[in-house]
Amino acid sequence: MITMQIPEASTTTQPAKLLYTAKVRTTGGREGGSSISSDGRLDVRFSLPSGPDDGTNPEQLFAAAWSGCFLSEVKRVAAEMDVELPVSPVIDAEIDIWEGDGGRFLCARLNVNVPRVEREIAQTILEGAHQSCSYSKATRGNIHTEIKLV
Repeated sequence: MITMQIPEASTTTQPAKLLYTAKVRTTGGREGGSSISSDGRLDVRFSLPSGPDDGTNPEQLFAAAWSGCFLSEVKRVAAEMDVELPVSPVIDAEIDIWEGDGGRFLCARLNVNVPRVEREIAQTILEGAHQSCSYSKATRGNIHTEIKLV
């Protein structure tokens, strides 16, 4: 069994508080397998990235999950900074699979468009979102990432 240390919620004495647990059952892997969530909201079939099947792949799911979480943090950070986002930001997420001497590894890019917001302010918002986004925290130091304002 692999276990993990639950991080502290903050530097205060308050314990961490569980907010949500996603439950998904996966069978078969990326070669024709599938995943379904316990509430039935997610029900996907997998296929290889270059395969002829019409399923998705784990990298696409990761790109969607991270960019969805990151976009929510962009909106939250902008609100904290009292910056009105006149148009909703858009994220084009890219997840690469590489293979090297140590085996396969991922690289990720989030290309973020924050329309009608001064570039310096938008960059500050992205930096704040990258610090607070749970997916950014999970990947930090584990995979090469780029958060780029476009």
